Amino acid sequence: MKFSFQLGGALILVLILAACNSNRSINYTKATIIQTSESGDKLARKDSIILSDETNSVIPIIQINPNQKFQQIIGFGGSFTGSSAYVLNQLSKEKRNEVIRAYFSPEGAGYSLMRSQIGGSDFSVFSYAYDNTPDDKNLDDFSIKEDLDYLIPLIKDAQKISKDGFKILASPWTAPKWMKDNDAWYGGSLKPEYYQTWALYISKYIKAYDKEGIPIWGITPENEPMGNDSHWDSMIFTPEQMCDLIKNNLGPLFEKDKIDAKIFIYDQNRDEVKRWTDIILNDSAAAKYVWGTAVHWYSSTISWYPEVLNELHEKYPDKQILHTEGCIDNDIPVWQADDWYWSKLATDWGYEWASEKDKPLHPMYKPVFRYARDIIGGLNSWFTGWIDWNIILDDKGGPNHANNWAIAPVIAKPSTDEVYYTPLYYVMCHFSKYIRPGAYRIGVETELQNIMVTACINPDKSIAVEIFNPTEKSVQYMIHLEKKTIQFNIPENAIQTVLFQ
Repeated sequence: MKFSFQLGGALILVLILAACNSNRSINYTKATIIQTSESGDKLARKDSIILSDETNSVIPIIQINPNQKFQQIIGFGGSFTGSSAYVLNQLSKEKRNEVIRAYFSPEGAGYSLMRSQIGGSDFSVFSYAYDNTPDDKNLDDFSIKEDLDYLIPLIKDAQKISKDGFKILASPWTAPKWMKDNDAWYGGSLKPEYYQTWALYISKYIKAYDKEGIPIWGITPENEPMGNDSHWDSMIFTPEQMCDLIKNNLGPLFEKDKIDAKIFIYDQNRDEVKRWTDIILNDSAAAKYVWGTAVHWYSSTISWYPEVLNELHEKYPDKQILHTEGCIDNDIPVWQADDWYWSKLATDWGYEWASEKDKPLHPMYKPVFRYARDIIGGLNSWFTGWIDWNIILDDKGGPNHANNWAIAPVIAKPSTDEVYYTPLYYVMCHFSKYIRPGAYRIGVETELQNIMVTACINPDKSIAVEIFNPTEKSVQYMIHLEKKTIQFNIPENAIQTVLFQ
């Protein structure tokens, strides 16, 4: 009994010390400013600032509280699409490697969370599926051979460059035509008799990629299940149908096949997400298989829907919220003209096609502002990660077999072997490079007006404070952290990362 008592006391002492150490202040000694601005800065490093005890009551304060922790961050990145893989293959070996390093090396963006397509999408050179044999319910003819030319080699090359690795979320755009009620790549729904076959299709995809040395971390059962008016590769699901698929087919099959890929529901615009989560996540038989909700940004060029995202987290706090797609759509790339990306000249699909009721949500906008606002606002509204769309496109905004052109952060001219890193690439770097997987969003209080701020503490205890100034005025500020202070300013139309170490 005496031995047990002493051991128990020792354990209690260890636990107390561990708890004290977990809340102990870290002696941050310097801060580095990394800046991207309309005036021409691109991840420009400013001189390191020594932290001091001095304050100035006139200057607005950003108060950082590292002991107040919110969601854990999975990562940031873009998408491996057929179009991106094809464009990279049209470049010289040197240029191709340069772009891959720019995205995946620690010296570059250090992307840590990627998306890929299960079969064809609008951003593949053509529509395709992994089994084109009608009524092949057991998928005996299943093959990922179409991915072996460009897509899989790209992913493997990125793996070689990445120091810390990256997670992949995979999404299908359409089932094979023979599984659908319209026998077409565009539109239509999955026939009820093929629900189990569709679950098997996704399972086989994960296993086939795993054999190639590419683990699939997560999936969505369908990209944009509400459809796109049948303008490109797509397949319609209702919330009830996706719920049935998950609880009766996909979830049980993943259990049977010992597949641990995370299942995310929905995978479309934020304005309609409530209806989907209320149906699927309130069904306990389905919800037990669901790890989170995937959302896109195309329902507005100006709002990140904080009320919707905050309500979603409050109702389902154990489920992750992940941004899985966003891009500058409805425009073709503007080549080597940084000013355009900082100007209010971009339009989206809704600028022309939204209903009169929704048109105010789709005004012309500044591409850099939209990215920075959505990522910072999304993080402050419980996003655990943010995935861009194509990592690279050609200077026509493709290739895209559906004429659905878009803009990527990196643009290529294969005919001249040139590559243009747009300002959007540098915006993505501010988050992917300095907020690492496993980081936690931490408490921020700010006196700054019209300036967006978020902060995360990384696994190595460094703290990244992200500041976005969309105004036309330079703004002075102070950051208080652990009784220490730095004083600096952010110029007009700029993004800063303040890295405390």
